[in-house]
Amino acid sequence: MRIFLTTLIICVLPLCLSWAEGGEDAISSILRQIEANNKELQANAQLVSSQKLESKVNNNLPDPTVSYSHLWDSSDSNITEGELIVSQSFDFPTLYATRGKLNRFKIGALDAQAAAFRQQLLLQAKEICLDIILLNQQQALLDQRQKNAEELADLYAQRLKTGDANILETNKINLELLNIRTEVRMNRTNLNNKLKELSALNGNKSLAPGRALPGYDTYGVTIPGLTDYPAVPLPTDFSSECAQLLAEDPTLQSLSNESDAARKQISASKQGWLPRLELGYRRNTESGHPLNGVVVGFSIPIFENRNKVKIAKSQALSIDYQKESATMQAGAALWQLYEEASNLHASMQEYEQAFDRQQDLSLLKQALVGGQISLIEYFVEASVVYQSKENLLQLENQYQKAMARIYKSRL
Repeated sequence: MRIFLTTLIICVLPLCLSWAEGGEDAISSILRQIEANNKELQANAQLVSSQKLESKVNNNLPDPTVSYSHLWDSSDSNITEGELIVSQSFDFPTLYATRGKLNRFKIGALDAQAAAFRQQLLLQAKEICLDIILLNQQQALLDQRQKNAEELADLYAQRLKTGDANILETNKINLELLNIRTEVRMNRTNLNNKLKELSALNGNKSLAPGRALPGYDTYGVTIPGLTDYPAVPLPTDFSSECAQLLAEDPTLQSLSNESDAARKQISASKQGWLPRLELGYRRNTESGHPLNGVVVGFSIPIFENRNKVKIAKSQALSIDYQKESATMQAGAALWQLYEEASNLHASMQEYEQAFDRQQDLSLLKQALVGGQISLIEYFVEASVVYQSKENLLQLENQYQKAMARIYKSRL
């Protein structure tokens, strides 16, 4: 009875109806919840925020200086002299504008890195969701196998009593039932583990909507409506699709911003040869005769800026090479994933066509009960069918994961 309820709930589980009303499938809803509750994403957001502020600090004015000196005559204490100096130093004005543009490129690179971190974590969550779908589908298949094995075990137990079956056949069926029950327990354990992984990514908060299934020791972890894969068609023209995906890749966008920042750093280093200026106010107070004036000064960067332009040029060239290498590797990875997905898709179609042509397992069972085939023949034929269905489930899971990795930049 419990097995029947489990099978029924798994089949009816698409709580996706509530999601569909909002135009969002189950996986998308889960990813949005994880994006809002994940602690790693929250920590990374704070880190990026601090790095942005740190990049802006480098363009601040130095602190103003205030100094005062008081002098008196060693032979006549009534004769005194005081001097107050208030000054502010600053770089050449154009350098602040250049560093401002440099900081904008750095901030763009930080935003792109944060997007890449976010997408990698959401891809991890999506793959867990795809594994949960696989385990739910495997559970439905195992429940079907267990139900058939239990019915055959009851049948052959009765036949053994009447002398229509021997003990070897009965033991064979009981052993098959034991093996299936073991696989059911292992599958439930794997499903529990995946659900806990998903809950941990969600900050150990329950995913809504969702409910625990009978027979699953989920420790309060809810099972969302993850029973069917989303429709992800294989693109027919991947060349243009690949170019678009590379343009959307946040890792490449980060390198592009870093390249622009490195080139702007060359300009800033060249302007480092401009003098640093200083303006201020000076007040000199001799006894009864104060003097007011302006302080103007500059420093000549003879030593401080040496080799900085060469360093900036080398760094810019290094980042350009990194960007070129990363682009080629990303493109090659996308094409490898596309080839993998194409082969998986072709194998899936072949299996589906084979299942359309083959006879139903119920007919095979009727032939066994009617004495048309032996028990050994039944197990051989049934094991081939079940293994083929398991292969199809694995192919669908691998195809969905390959497509998820291809389109991770759109999560």
